[in-house]
Amino acid sequence: MTEDIKWWQKAVVYQVYPRSFQDANGDGIGDLQGIEQRLDYIKKLGADVIWLNPIYASPDKDNGYDISDYEDINAKFGTMQDFDRLLQKAHDKGIKILMDLVVNHTSDQHQWFIESRSSKDNDKRDFYIWRDPVDGHEPNNWGSFFSGPAWKFDEETGQYYLHLFVEGQPDLNWVNPEVRQAVFDMMNFWVDKGIDGFRMDVISLISKPDGLPDGEVPEGGEYGNSDKAVANGPHVHEYLQEMREKVLKRADMMTVGEASGVDINNAIKYANTNESELNMVFQFEHMGLDNNPNPALGKWYDQKVSLVDLKENLSKWQNDLAGKAWNSLYWDNHDQPRAVSRYGDDRAAYRVVSAKMVATLLHFMQGTPYVYQGEEIGMTNAYNLQREDFDDVEIKNAFKYLIDKDHLIDEDTMLKYVHAKGRDNARTPMQWDSTANAGFTTGTPWLKLNDNYDTINVEQALADKSSIFYYYQKLIQLRHDLPIITTGKYQLLDPKDEQVYAYRRVGNNEQLLVINNFTDNIVTRDYSVPTNAKILISNYTDDKEDTLRPYESKVYQFEK
Repeated sequence: MTEDIKWWQKAVVYQVYPRSFQDANGDGIGDLQGIEQRLDYIKKLGADVIWLNPIYASPDKDNGYDISDYEDINAKFGTMQDFDRLLQKAHDKGIKILMDLVVNHTSDQHQWFIESRSSKDNDKRDFYIWRDPVDGHEPNNWGSFFSGPAWKFDEETGQYYLHLFVEGQPDLNWVNPEVRQAVFDMMNFWVDKGIDGFRMDVISLISKPDGLPDGEVPEGGEYGNSDKAVANGPHVHEYLQEMREKVLKRADMMTVGEASGVDINNAIKYANTNESELNMVFQFEHMGLDNNPNPALGKWYDQKVSLVDLKENLSKWQNDLAGKAWNSLYWDNHDQPRAVSRYGDDRAAYRVVSAKMVATLLHFMQGTPYVYQGEEIGMTNAYNLQREDFDDVEIKNAFKYLIDKDHLIDEDTMLKYVHAKGRDNARTPMQWDSTANAGFTTGTPWLKLNDNYDTINVEQALADKSSIFYYYQKLIQLRHDLPIITTGKYQLLDPKDEQVYAYRRVGNNEQLLVINNFTDNIVTRDYSVPTNAKILISNYTDDKEDTLRPYESKVYQFEK
């Protein structure tokens, strides 16, 4: 099987959120020249691919996910010449570039939508989803992912348009073949530039259900669940197969689809090993395990995930996709809180050791790992941000609707929940050093910094050979060197153990035993480790064998 491994199956992806990575011109916003300045850092880590969050022209109503021109660069980030140079320099260093593709919706300032809303008989009208009012209100009960209704009434033409996200993000009508061709032409513009693939934003939502039926209203909620109503719609696989024929087959590219609402059966269709659609998907089941038990509050909660539930879910994806489709592996990204705060323990005594444990658990699984900027130095959630500091539209809308309008929760509790789960935890600027603004900018940062940057930063990490950074570097090197991490079978041990997550990776003539203590307690476990086993990696300097110290993580390698 080793010779059949695709490059993207052994690759490790480093996600760059451009506005928070490095500011080169002092305006407080990260940019393309800033990323170029830090390529050697990403190369030192060992990452093979950079996934860039959207850098296209945008009015920034949702931080660049509302695109007004797919073939131009957001002036805040630089110019197309800056992008071309970044792409060339990355390639010169052996690093590939993955672009974020946002084609479920555009900005309401995109030329297509400006024309579409100008009149009912404009030839772009059918590029978007317009409907007449029903009994004087919205065409159905769908709610926006960012709170409130998913429909906006347009006074000029007397119809509603659909926006599953913010009002400024009208949904494209993928039923229209002209829309699909326009998207494929745009994608080919980037393929011709030499990019190496696409991360596809909310791609599971592009095919809406026939007739746009009402969604199920969660108990205590006001709007129907549009995710359940829309995800994995009737034609999504046809559209992606057409995309493969018209775009993706033209080069040896990597594709990953963000697929909310995806289950195993759909994931096998999206990411089938026959490569008829995508290489892999981001699934969200493990991200929802620590949601609020009150469905009206959705993700907003601050309790830790049950380890038994986490094992069951991750193991299901490991086992049920094996040999049929490829997994993506991630703990955090620009939409999720910081991994060490959510799954580890960000208290000073345990942050380093638990960040290494969380990384070990993920990086020895089968799939392609994604490292989000700052994860590799153990950046934490930003507990210093208050309501007035937040930039994220999802957080702002949650305060507006859940507290101010619907009175479902009080402000202090909501702030605790946002500190646990809010997206701005991941979006605070990258912490490069302990100088002013953490070396991110000489100006005023677009988002307040996490106030722990004087002790948690890249400069400090690179100076300490036992830092989280070098641990990630070693994890990445092991994936490059050991085929068993890519091809071995996965076997969960002790599924009901509430403290330790242990599993095996089994190859033809060797095994790996991956042991992770998820607690701050000392526990004892006997895994019958063979006497000839050697430790590949560990977050402690010695081995106490059956005794596991707080957040201890170790991987044994031995002959089968």
